Amino acid sequence: MQKRKASADELIALILQGIEEVKGIDINLLDLREIENTVCDYFIICNGTSNTHVNAIVSSIQKTVSKAIKDKPWHIEGEDNAEWILMDYVNVVVHVFQKHIREFYDIEGLWGDAKVIEVENSINQ
Repeated sequence: MQKRKASADELIALILQGIEEVKGIDINLLDLREIENTVCDYFIICNGTSNTHVNAIVSSIQKTVSKAIKDKPWHIEGEDNAEWILMDYVNVVVHVFQKHIREFYDIEGLWGDAKVIEVENSINQ
């Protein structure tokens, strides 16, 4: 099967679908395109309730993206302790946290100039 190049919007939609399938919590999309010298165009940030939940979110994202567009992350970091797993899809970087780690590092606060879009899902409603 041939891998095809997906648009950023399609990749983001698939990542969000993967997060929502296993009930990821507090999903935010940070648009970094207007900020100079960023490493990517978008951050997607969410959290899980435990190491197991964080791993399940990451696995769901990988399966959803791979099945739909035959793409996989360029790099994954943090799987050993599953408190903060970073998935690098080059122009989209996904951060999956445990709640206390997310609050401590405050990625949204560090990237305060980014446009933040809160993603509504069944957990947030």
